[in-house]
Amino acid sequence: MKKKSIIMDCDPGHDDAIALILACSCDKLDVKAVTTVGGNQTVQKTTNNALRILQYIGKEIPVAVGADQPMSRDLIIAPSVHGDSGLDGPELPQPTRKPLAIPAVQLMAEVVEKSEDKVTLVATGPLTNIAVFLLAYPRLKSRIDRISLMGGAAIGGNWAPAAEFNILVDPEAADIVFKSGIPITMAGLDVTHKARFYPEDIQEIKNQGGKVARMVGELLEFFIKFHNSLGWDFAPMHDPCAVAWLVAPEIFESKHLNVTIDTCGEFTTGCTVTDFIGVSGRKPNTDVLLGIHRKKLVNMVIDAVNKYD
Repeated sequence: MKKKSIIMDCDPGHDDAIALILACSCDKLDVKAVTTVGGNQTVQKTTNNALRILQYIGKEIPVAVGADQPMSRDLIIAPSVHGDSGLDGPELPQPTRKPLAIPAVQLMAEVVEKSEDKVTLVATGPLTNIAVFLLAYPRLKSRIDRISLMGGAAIGGNWAPAAEFNILVDPEAADIVFKSGIPITMAGLDVTHKARFYPEDIQEIKNQGGKVARMVGELLEFFIKFHNSLGWDFAPMHDPCAVAWLVAPEIFESKHLNVTIDTCGEFTTGCTVTDFIGVSGRKPNTDVLLGIHRKKLVNMVIDAVNKYD
């Protein structure tokens, strides 16, 4: 089976790290590059985290540093969720490799241009890098097969009443991406809040016994503590959904809908306005994920850690 070429654009982040581990383990995916962006933490920290994860799992994939701030706003970060390092919890050695000297957008362009097949962009952070790539290299847009992203919500938000964090950080970038005409899969809060990892799931991962299983278990143990403070007895696995859909779309429920981005609402900036009934008259542009077979995602992560260990 021919592998699907992907670029992981991320801001690790606990769930980003697990998404990266899942993608790099999958026989159906070929991770051509990893690009980083400011989001869960500063881009310096998210880049360091990406390098630490790749080194820990033994993958020498090119890494390039992306945007350190949104297109036209101040950066929002989430240390309350991910800790001061952006990846608190497990003890991970500092990386011996450095990122490439070229910027993330240039690496994206080189990978897309050289690829025999179209490339899928997997975005699990703010969409700044992807928006800048589309603006800087319009000739390469036709070489993008799809953008599978974690972000947004058809209903509600998590960092604002009507906005999810990744979109709220850079709504102008999201607006460019959703208007691009490229097929989009949106793994928003509607599905990721159903992608629940309970304490017994975390223990099952740790029980696999290997070093990657232990590290993923420790990531989840830290991540669930924040969600316990919200009164939740689970950790939602946001970012792995954007990878899992590429591998096993049959475990998800989705609808093909129009999604637009509010960039200037008084109360709704960053909202992914989702048209369920076609009242806007705009053509559907997004496969919106709405449901998931939870345990199958847990099993995918278990299978992933065992491939390393």
